[in-house]
Amino acid sequence: MLAAPRSAALKARVLRVAVPRRAAVSARAVRAVAEASPDCSMQFIQGVNETIVPDVRLTASRDGNSGTAFFSFDGPDVFDAAGDLGEITGLYMLDEEGEIKTIDVNAKFVNGKPSRIECKYTWRSSFERERFLRFMARYADANGMTASGAVADNPS
Repeated sequence: MLAAPRSAALKARVLRVAVPRRAAVSARAVRAVAEASPDCSMQFIQGVNETIVPDVRLTASRDGNSGTAFFSFDGPDVFDAAGDLGEITGLYMLDEEGEIKTIDVNAKFVNGKPSRIECKYTWRSSFERERFLRFMARYADANGMTASGAVADNPS
C-alpha cells in the first residue's frame, strides 16, 4: 500500500480549521489549479489538479498481466471545488507520457456529507501494467509517498 505523507494530511486539516468554510473553498480551488505539478498529477475535473494524496492498494494476478489499483482520497479538494469548476467525470492520471483514465469513481458519504472518494483502475495487459507503474513511480516521487506490504518487501 502506498500512503500519503502524514504532513500533507495534517496541512490539509489545518487549512480546513483555520479558514472559514467558503474562503477555504476558493483558496483550495485556486491552489489546485495554480500549484499542483503539471508533470505528474491526478484530476477528477479535467484541468483541476487534486492536491490530496490518496492511499493506494494494488492487487495483481499471479502472472502480473492483470490487476487493479484502488485509490482512496479522504476529504479531496474536488468536494469543495466541484460546484464551481465542473463535474467529476473520472479519475485522470496525467504525466509526461500522457493520460490514464478510469471512470470507476464513487463518493462515500458520512451523515449526508461527502467524506471520501474511492476509485478503481484495472489493467489487462503487461503494457497497461508497466504504464501504470511508471505513472505511480513518478507520482510517488513527486508527493513523498512510500510503499509498504508486498511491494516494499519485494521491490523488483
